[in-house]
Amino acid sequence: MKRGSDWEPLDIKGIKTRSLRERKSKVEATRFASPLLPGSTFKGFCDSLPQFLAAEDFKEIVSRIVAAVRGDKMVLLGMGAHPIKVGLSPIIINLMKRGVIRGLAMNGAGIVHDVEIAMAGKTSEEVAEGLGDGSFGVTAETAEFINAALKDGQGEGWGCGRAVGKALQNEKGLPYRDQSICAAAFRLDIPLTVHVAIGTDVIHIHPSTDGSVLGEMTYRDFRLFASLVAALEGGVYINVGSAVIMPEVFLKALSAVRNLGHQVEDFATLNMDFIQHYRPTQNVVQRPTAKGGKGFALTGHHEIMVPLLAAAIIEDLEEKT
Repeated sequence: MKRGSDWEPLDIKGIKTRSLRERKSKVEATRFASPLLPGSTFKGFCDSLPQFLAAEDFKEIVSRIVAAVRGDKMVLLGMGAHPIKVGLSPIIINLMKRGVIRGLAMNGAGIVHDVEIAMAGKTSEEVAEGLGDGSFGVTAETAEFINAALKDGQGEGWGCGRAVGKALQNEKGLPYRDQSICAAAFRLDIPLTVHVAIGTDVIHIHPSTDGSVLGEMTYRDFRLFASLVAALEGGVYINVGSAVIMPEVFLKALSAVRNLGHQVEDFATLNMDFIQHYRPTQNVVQRPTAKGGKGFALTGHHEIMVPLLAAAIIEDLEEKT
C-alpha cells in the first residue's frame, strides 16, 4: 500500500461524456407545479400540484378512494383519538353522510373524547396538572356514561362502538350530539368498532369499570372489524393518528380473513400521521399490500391533511356525478 505522500489525484481527462438530451432524467419540467389562478376550484388547486412524491401520491389516493366509492367498495377508516382532539369530527361525519366512509374503527380513547364532546363540547385534560395529585382521569360523567352504555349493550350482543353510539343518540340533553362520530355512526347505521387496550384509557381507573364487559365487547368489535376488512377487496383502508393499536389490530384481522379464504389482495392503504412510525409503515402501508394493491403514506398535521383529503374526494365525486 502506498504512503499518503505517494498518492496523486486521478486523471479524469479520459472521461466519456453524453448528451443531456439523450440521458434519462427523473425530473421533467412538464411535471412541475403551476401557479394557482384567482377563483380556481379546489380541484384546480389539486391539479396545480407538482407530479412528484407526496403530491403525486395525494392525487392517486384521492382517485382510488373516489373509484372505491363509485364502485360501491369498502372505504374503512381506522383512527386514534387525535383527529377528534384537533377538531376533525365534522369532517369525518360529513364523509360518513356522503357515503364515503363505510366503516370506522377507533381505539378506546376515541370513545372517551367523542363522548365528552357530545356532553360538554370540550375534552382533553391538562395531564401534567392533574397527575401530581391524582386528579387526572377521574372525571365522573365520562366514565359513568360509557361504562353504563357498555353494560346496556352487552346484553344486546353488541360491541363497544354500537353500544356507545346508541347511548349517545338516545341520551337527552346532549348539546353537541351532532359533533359525535359515535352517535352519527349509529344514526347512519355505519358499523363502528372500538378496540380497547385495558389500562390505556382514563375510564379504566373508575369504580364503575367492569373488565369482563370491556373484554367481551371489544372482542366482539374485533370480529366485526374483521368482517369489514374481509370486504376490502377493491377498497381502501385509511389509518389516521394511531401509531400502535389500530395498525396491530388491522394486521391481525387481515391475516384472519385471508386464513378463512377471503380474497383481500387488490386494495389500497393509507397512513396519515405527523411522522411515519414503524408499525403503521409496516402494518398498514407495506405488509398488507405486498400481494397486490398499493400502500400510501401522507405525512403532516391531521388538522390540515385530513380536510385537504376530504375536500379533494368530495370535489372529485361531485364533478363526476
